[in-house]
Amino acid sequence: MASKKITIVVVPEGPRKIRQIKIPRFWILSLVVLFLAGGLSLAWVVRDYLSIKQSLPHLSSLQEENTLQKQQIASLSGKVDAINQKMAELKEFDRKVRAMVSMDPSKGSGIEPFGEQQFIGIGGSDSSLGGSNSPSERGHKKLVRMMYRALDKLDSDISVQKDEKAELMRLLDRQKSILACTPSVWPAKGWVSSGFGYRLSPFTNEKELHRGLDICSRKGAPVIAPADGVVAYVETDPGYGKTVIINHGYGLNSMYAHLEKVHVKKGQVVRRHQEIAQVGDSGRTTGAHLHYEVHLNGIPVNPLRYILN
Repeated sequence: MASKKITIVVVPEGPRKIRQIKIPRFWILSLVVLFLAGGLSLAWVVRDYLSIKQSLPHLSSLQEENTLQKQQIASLSGKVDAINQKMAELKEFDRKVRAMVSMDPSKGSGIEPFGEQQFIGIGGSDSSLGGSNSPSERGHKKLVRMMYRALDKLDSDISVQKDEKAELMRLLDRQKSILACTPSVWPAKGWVSSGFGYRLSPFTNEKELHRGLDICSRKGAPVIAPADGVVAYVETDPGYGKTVIINHGYGLNSMYAHLEKVHVKKGQVVRRHQEIAQVGDSGRTTGAHLHYEVHLNGIPVNPLRYILN
């Protein structure tokens, strides 16, 4: 039967006695196994250390990139919040403009009156949005979700505002056209010798309706168009003498009578302040003056209702 022990012979120098050391084989095998296990463990630790050491620059770069992205998102959230504030101011301005042009500020393309709906602002110092004491990943995701919601709302609001401004521009263009066609300036320089309304006729001394204004001025003084329009009538009348009628649209017409000279012809487009004739005394009159009338839908109205200067 093979021996279960290993004998180690120690031969010293000189006359010393030779010694024998017997060691069980199990111990030797155990030492070898422990040595191999220790070597493998050391190799694994060294391998992990080298791997981590190689990964450190990349991890540091990722951390820097993550920090930079958080700063950029925080900065962007501040800009979105500022845009939200400007959108709110734009809504308020839109409401005021609509009130000025007699539009209902609550109607239009579905936009609420300012103050009934608040914007989702993103900003401040909420620690849950990436603070040093909060879980980084959770705060980052929360901030991104809020950013997406705010940007979606901004896109919706901008679309609504675009429709609102288009509607407002159409209205303003129409209002501009109406203002341009309203006879809002004096057609001649002078003074009013007879106003609109009932008076005693200078010819019959009887009460009659004077359907316009008599503006006294020197003979040959310029007569201008008080608004844009198209010349609808150029004739000589036994009573009014040389007469011009301008159609301004929107049911408005203006008439100029007792003229000396006429500088326009029927069908001609005229602009406000354009000279159309000269003051005269043609027709039945007691002296040089301009007889000026304004008709709305065929009914004579007081021209002073429209004159602004």
